[in-house]
Amino acid sequence: MKLSTVEDGRLLRADTLVLGPAPPDDAIAARMEDHPAADAVGHRIVHGGTAFTAPVVMDPGVRRRLDELVDLAPLHLPSSLAAYDLAARLLPDLPHVACFDTAFHAGLDPCVSTYAIPVEWRRRWTLRRFGFHGLSHAWASRRAADMLGRSPLGFRVVTCHLGSGASAAAVADGSSVDTTMGFTPMEGLVMSTRSGSVDPGLVLWLQEHVGLPPGELAASLEHRSGLLGLAGTSDMAAVLAAEGGGDPDATLAVAVYLHRLRGAIAAMAAAMGGLDALAFTGGVGEHAPTLRWRAAQGLEFLGIALDDRSNSVAEPDADVSAPGAAVHTLVIASREDAQIAEEVTRLLERAPT
Repeated sequence: MKLSTVEDGRLLRADTLVLGPAPPDDAIAARMEDHPAADAVGHRIVHGGTAFTAPVVMDPGVRRRLDELVDLAPLHLPSSLAAYDLAARLLPDLPHVACFDTAFHAGLDPCVSTYAIPVEWRRRWTLRRFGFHGLSHAWASRRAADMLGRSPLGFRVVTCHLGSGASAAAVADGSSVDTTMGFTPMEGLVMSTRSGSVDPGLVLWLQEHVGLPPGELAASLEHRSGLLGLAGTSDMAAVLAAEGGGDPDATLAVAVYLHRLRGAIAAMAAAMGGLDALAFTGGVGEHAPTLRWRAAQGLEFLGIALDDRSNSVAEPDADVSAPGAAVHTLVIASREDAQIAEEVTRLLERAPT
């Protein structure tokens, strides 16, 4: 099956990811005209809420339901839906399939997905941990098993998607059993401009005692925190370079980032009762060997150990484990496009004709 994939206004192919900011509609249209004929179009949709826990063929009913979920992901869903609307106009005769980043985590045990908040809140507004980056975690976990010649059954892997956004997931028997992101993509690890987890009391204090309005708090935690808030830049390569030059803010930023990451890896391993592999993916995970090396330091008790030379020269997909390490450490290219292609193909091949 030939597949086109559209994400937030960017055209992807099953074997090629076109990165960069969303181009205008006419640029997308021109790119689609140059694209080889496709049998289907896959769309990455960040949030499916509790309504969509598996890929689904888009139709007017699905489109309307997704409009109702925009408040769950106001930064992502509008552009994704606008991209769908354009692609549907340009390719009206093809099936369009929505693939959800939250779907991989939809089966989390209630003890993992439930917040300890008033029951009336949870029931009235469906407040729970959703988890994100599911397409990346699904691909990385499956690819890790393939690289090691393992069946997903009985295989335990911690996948670390480290990019502008960052999250870790515990994947056992091919299913997500825990992850660091929650109701929003804000929870968990330190990211490029997102804070990661903070004490909700801190946010309430800023509201009550400083008078910061909710909009400013949200914008600051989403766009002015993380590495940017700690080091003055959201680019990890620049932060590492500044750290190497002795910059104290960059030094602190890297230390905070690694502390959260190590803790998350250990927590994900605990959720599975151990692990067989650790996988790094995403732009930082794939291209920052010093961070991989330093993240592994202090995790020897889990059986994690990296080979310095293998790690320093690794290109995805690669095994960078030290000889004899109990746990394999892998560097895996992020292939959300390939995961979408797989999901679209499975869905359409079992659809009635």
